[in-house]
Amino acid sequence: MFFSYTEQSAGDVILILGILGIGLLLKFSIFNAAYRNPGNQGNHRNMGEYKLSILIALILLPFLFAAVVPPLYKYVRCIHTGWFVLAVPVVLFVYFLSCIPVIQGGEQLAAEIPWIPSRGIYFSVYLDGLGLLFALLISGIGALVVLYSIYYLSKSKEAIGQFYVYLLIFMGAMLGVVLSDHLMVLYGFWELTSISSFLLIAFWHKRERSRYGAKKSLMITVLGGMALLCGFIMLYIMTGTFSIREIIADLPSVNGHALFLPALLLVLLGAFTKSAQFPFHIWLPDAMEAPTPVSAYLHSATMVKAGIYLVARLSPVFAGQAEWFWLVSAFGMVTLLYGSLNAVKQTDLKALLAFSTISQLGLIMGLLGLGSAAAYYGIGGESLLYTTATTAAIFHLINHATFKGSLFMVAGIIDHETGTRDIRKLGGLAALMPVTFSIAAIGTLSMAGLPPFNGFLSKEMFFTAVLKTVHMDLFSLQTWGSLFPVIAWIASVFTFIYSMLLLFKTFMGKFQKDQWDRKPHEAPIGMLISPVVLASLVLVFGLFPNLLAYSLIEPAMASIMPELLAPGEKFVVSIQFWHGWTTELMMTFGVVAAGIGLAVSHKRWKGVYGRLPQVFSLNYLYDRGLGWLGLGSNRLTSGYMTGSIRSYLAYIFTFFILLLGYVLLRTPGIQFSINSTAPIAYYEIALVIALVLSTAAVPFARSRLTAIILTGTVGYLVTMFFIIFRAPDLALTQMIVETVSVSLFLLCFYHMPKLKKELSKLRFRLSNALIAAGVGLMVTLIALGAGGSGKFASIADFFVEESYKLAGGKNIVNVILVDFRGFDTLLEIMVLGIASLGIFTMIKLRLEGRDIGARVLYNKGELSLGAVNRDTASQEVTEAHEAYEAAVRAKEASMKGGQTGGQKQ
Repeated sequence: MFFSYTEQSAGDVILILGILGIGLLLKFSIFNAAYRNPGNQGNHRNMGEYKLSILIALILLPFLFAAVVPPLYKYVRCIHTGWFVLAVPVVLFVYFLSCIPVIQGGEQLAAEIPWIPSRGIYFSVYLDGLGLLFALLISGIGALVVLYSIYYLSKSKEAIGQFYVYLLIFMGAMLGVVLSDHLMVLYGFWELTSISSFLLIAFWHKRERSRYGAKKSLMITVLGGMALLCGFIMLYIMTGTFSIREIIADLPSVNGHALFLPALLLVLLGAFTKSAQFPFHIWLPDAMEAPTPVSAYLHSATMVKAGIYLVARLSPVFAGQAEWFWLVSAFGMVTLLYGSLNAVKQTDLKALLAFSTISQLGLIMGLLGLGSAAAYYGIGGESLLYTTATTAAIFHLINHATFKGSLFMVAGIIDHETGTRDIRKLGGLAALMPVTFSIAAIGTLSMAGLPPFNGFLSKEMFFTAVLKTVHMDLFSLQTWGSLFPVIAWIASVFTFIYSMLLLFKTFMGKFQKDQWDRKPHEAPIGMLISPVVLASLVLVFGLFPNLLAYSLIEPAMASIMPELLAPGEKFVVSIQFWHGWTTELMMTFGVVAAGIGLAVSHKRWKGVYGRLPQVFSLNYLYDRGLGWLGLGSNRLTSGYMTGSIRSYLAYIFTFFILLLGYVLLRTPGIQFSINSTAPIAYYEIALVIALVLSTAAVPFARSRLTAIILTGTVGYLVTMFFIIFRAPDLALTQMIVETVSVSLFLLCFYHMPKLKKELSKLRFRLSNALIAAGVGLMVTLIALGAGGSGKFASIADFFVEESYKLAGGKNIVNVILVDFRGFDTLLEIMVLGIASLGIFTMIKLRLEGRDIGARVLYNKGELSLGAVNRDTASQEVTEAHEAYEAAVRAKEASMKGGQTGGQKQ
């Protein structure tokens, strides 16, 4: 089992403690930080009032409330926990909604508190047009999803306490991603979205497919996250700052730099993996094993849009370059086409919507790539001709969140009421579920790009953008650019096809009552509210698109393409239904005609999908590649993990000798001198001789008692050195530890067999001697080099002078451990705590033996082989177990014989 109850409980404890720790660490900064003067940061930071506490507190609100969810779930069982959680996204949405007039007026809200100021890391956030757009999506769709989940997830049958903790963590992480100005802070939130989405996808962890999908999404997105981190570091090397605004203001340092192209590639790799672009899309269909509220939130409106946000946010840095244009647009268009082609063959509603999401994400990504060409022309009328693509990308980003969120909720309603999502078993639901059918009709027709819905408008703008691309005279678009309209039209045809298949196969046709385990009926009103709201927005944004144009699209465009605006200028966006009998409208007529024909004849040509061998699928390559990696790592590990402690120590010491020897040879200026050492007294020489002789005698001891006494002698001699060097506290600690250790050794070794001399080959003994001599020589050289080189000033004087002044302690050693190295000591305690939790968990789990190390089970004081398959066990290990059992039985028999003999005497 991927998780267990004990593991979940321990994980929840750690999670809650972590959340509380974050809250305590940031509490002082949030409520005591002063407003920063934006004028000190350069002209590009002069962005209006700094609402410090509000912005940062809103990002932290989901995390802090997540700590309250477990007690609410535990002690307030009469009320569904979702009702309490619903307040969080509602508060966030209302606040961000109130910011629209400020952002629309050209201002930006920013906040900053020091986090690790010595390393230039600040928890800096800012709200501009792009951040506001995504913040409204995250909070608005989040509120609807939480409301939907209240009726979808049973409070008595599901672990909704854990569900809402994970959901709130994800919500806060997404807000952190879209509002962060510091790249390292953004990266931290970026990875937190991967972890929280992993937990949400695996919510039904007893299902094998849920565990598989969660692991798959985590591996692919975290791989992209590692690449993203490298790209961010390269941007820092080029500009000397992690601030996104400062990087944008310092573009001359970026353009033409040797690291520009590597940074561009790594950033795009992170964005493509997160937004499921081909060929990294394979995690998204398997993530559909998550509960439907998760799919509606993460995989239609938020997480999968994080990569799109990153591309849009960094467009001012990379846009206008041929590499950025071709990579973003090409990957986007290929993903658009691939997703639409594969969506047609799906029979599961959520799988169809998953590939539809992949296709739509590719469309938005491709539009951002095409729109980046406008930056090539700079400020001027010619550049504004090619901003249509960016406008369409932003508009479709909103439209997709509305119609796809409603369709995911419809799929959940159908599954909830009928017990199946297989469209081959569905049909005739329109009469039984009229409200659900109406919502589905609005969503699918908008997705298909038909009027009067918002999807039609953004599709027409998409066609306009690809047609304009053909006329660009840059980046060799005169030749390859003609492919964009072709791909766009073909993908739109298949988008129309899968939209019609989803609608008609589910709600029209024959009523197949015998295929269902329950009698379907309309969903409860509470489950219908959220999809009804989204479907209503589909219609409202279609009929009145300029509501979005003035309030959200224009400010977002100013954030994505600031280089196209002169000071004081604004983008003017006007979206209209009718532009005459244009080429775009003719393309739409062609899409509808071809789509209807192919949808009607779907049964005749759908068999073509089975012609491609499974061995060529990306999922097959992923699974086989993962299997090969596991097999290879097992073979490699079994080659050096022999179970011999001697071998492990040999590896460690050999690496120690080679690494430090290389450093000593390659580091200039190291001198092995004893001139700076203090005079050595005769009694110190005597102690050293006694210490060396005691240590050397341990391996030659003939009994365990002698070896223990010699080991104790070594420890007590070290205690004498501490006394001579005037360290009485260390001497006392060493003496106590040595006394306890010797006592424990004596108690344990008393019950062990007599020590026998081992017969070993000369080669074995020589290798041991060589490693031992090498370690001793290396430590000696390090000590001599540290004492004789003097490359750095000694820090001892600082501790002597400042311990009492800075920390108020007269014991220098204690001050170093508790204050100067406080974090080091804290982390050591954390390591011990984590190890203790791990040991406790293993004890409580009592798993069945599945490997060599777990095959011996102790039950009621008797040693026995557990429930294992001896044929699969190592022969040597099995024989060792059996020999040990025989020895135990022989000892018991001899003890019984001795007792009988004693009675007879």
